[in-house]
Amino acid sequence: MNKTIGKVAATEKSPTTIDEFFFWTDKTRILHPFDVVAVKHLHDSVTFGVVEEISHITDATSYLTSYISSDFGDVSHQANMHRIGMNYVKARVVGNTENIYTPVLDGHEVCLASQEEVREALGLTEVQNPLSCGYLEMYEGDDKVILPVHLNAHFLIGPEGAHLNISGISGLAAKTSYSMFLLKAIQQRYMEASEENGSIAFVIFNVKGRDLLAIDEPNEELSEKDKGLYQLLELNEQPFQHVTYFYPYGHDGQPNTYAQTTEVNAQITQNKAFQYKYIYEHDKNSLELLFANIDDSTGTMDSIINYVVTEQGEFGNIRDWPGFLGEVDAHCQKQSGKGSEITVTSWRKFKRIVRKPLTNSIFARRVAPECQETRLKEHIVDKIKKNDVFVIDIAKLDEDLQAFVFGDVIRSIYDLKLGQAGDRDEDDLPSKIIIFVDELNKYASTDVPKDSPILRQIIDISERGRSLGIVLFSAEQFKSAIHDRVKGNCASHAYGRTNAIEISKNDYKFIPSVYKNMMTRLKQGEYIIQNPVLRSLLNIKFPKPVYRQYKNG
Repeated sequence: MNKTIGKVAATEKSPTTIDEFFFWTDKTRILHPFDVVAVKHLHDSVTFGVVEEISHITDATSYLTSYISSDFGDVSHQANMHRIGMNYVKARVVGNTENIYTPVLDGHEVCLASQEEVREALGLTEVQNPLSCGYLEMYEGDDKVILPVHLNAHFLIGPEGAHLNISGISGLAAKTSYSMFLLKAIQQRYMEASEENGSIAFVIFNVKGRDLLAIDEPNEELSEKDKGLYQLLELNEQPFQHVTYFYPYGHDGQPNTYAQTTEVNAQITQNKAFQYKYIYEHDKNSLELLFANIDDSTGTMDSIINYVVTEQGEFGNIRDWPGFLGEVDAHCQKQSGKGSEITVTSWRKFKRIVRKPLTNSIFARRVAPECQETRLKEHIVDKIKKNDVFVIDIAKLDEDLQAFVFGDVIRSIYDLKLGQAGDRDEDDLPSKIIIFVDELNKYASTDVPKDSPILRQIIDISERGRSLGIVLFSAEQFKSAIHDRVKGNCASHAYGRTNAIEISKNDYKFIPSVYKNMMTRLKQGEYIIQNPVLRSLLNIKFPKPVYRQYKNG
């Protein structure tokens, strides 16, 4: 143990318990929530506590006493005597070196924990399958402790636990940066691991500007401090490896993206970028994804989709999207034939929903492989391999089309892992596929219709994905807005800066009030994380990304 900073205080009204204790310390001693302290206990054991609350008290019996002692409210008055004052600290017990959990005793010394004791207290010693998730900073001045934090990868990406949810307000929480930090650590770990430990691939959705459209290019502006932190965390400074980009096909053959045309063309020339399309003949089965946010309680839209997919009426003769829209127009004019049980009103509603998205250029007549064009489902099913990183750009698509592409991709991955798509050898497939998507609220919020096919797919992945090797890394501004079955099945959670309204929700009721208040003032590059193997919530930090950063767009 390091220097003594106070002693345990067990009073009649505030006794020590097996869960918590209080201690006094000098009023000039700087401590922070999440700091670890150590107390000598029975049989030469040491009990560890994590600081939760810090209060200051004096011998003044009331606020009025303080007012009177300042010459009845004279702020310039210098008192004749100093009030007796101290800080008292509430700490939550997180462990004991000999597993003795009787309450710590009054008057026992409280010390700052050494670096090794911090590891032991938080359960960070001898971590199996270590994966870097950031670093801790504790204490101030000469007592400062900085140490890397490693999680057991099996409790983050399976098989013991899976799925990560990250929440925090836009712009200040750096949700994407922290997600990518973890994904980079995972890729490095698996690229360095032996084959028997399994393999992994990544599917990442770029939903904002150009954020993730150069993750295979180094960050030339990485500071020396950040480089030192990567060394501390035993991570290299290389960007992502084996990256392939997929851009929406646009007008005149130009990708519909925020990325600069010259940069996209350079990626295409290097065979690391494609434009994706949807072809009627192969993708009509995905039409229901356009209705993910449409309440279809009567099932009429589902009936029409089934009518189209099973090629009833004249739909069996359709070969492209314009022909499909033409046949839908025909059904909007009058009722006839087998489709007569579906009303004209229903067909017209169907037309209103599908007409606008189907005018987008990604819905095309054919795919030209010689021009680096592809279908996402086909590319994922036939070509994804271990260590691959597929970045799918949907930033410039409207929300309905973003949902369509997202739903189509996760369905393709699900079918691939179930063996329902393609005839590839099992040994050729990555044993795990991590899907990262920001703005999860668009697809799995409490406001999404219960019969949404995308919501059903996300719930299925959150509940069964671990056994299939499908892991969901998701982010959103407000965790409280996400469907209970989705966030409830996430083994790990990360909390970035949020607002006071959000922390008042039920999702945060288990978090101590001081920690909740800290969430409203966390800095960029700072997170509070929760994982099954950790004995306490941790306030961690992480360095800036190793890949190229765009200042604008």
